[in-house]
Amino acid sequence: MDNTMLIQITNQKVVGLLHELEELELIKVLKENFVPAKQKLSDKYKGTISKEQGENLNEHIKKMRSEWNNN
Repeated sequence: MDNTMLIQITNQKVVGLLHELEELELIKVLKENFVPAKQKLSDKYKGTISKEQGENLNEHIKKMRSEWNNN
């Protein structure tokens, strides 16, 4: 059986439970203190808004900046 899951520990109490499950040979802990590689924000949010929405947002930002500089 090859079912692998990546989980995030949100409470340190669960670490002991995981080790107990491993001792019972119910699970196998593959890695501890695993830190995933940093993802660039541009990659993380790519495609969350359409190209048209992005262009509209850029135009709105330009307009706001010009209004700010004129005051």
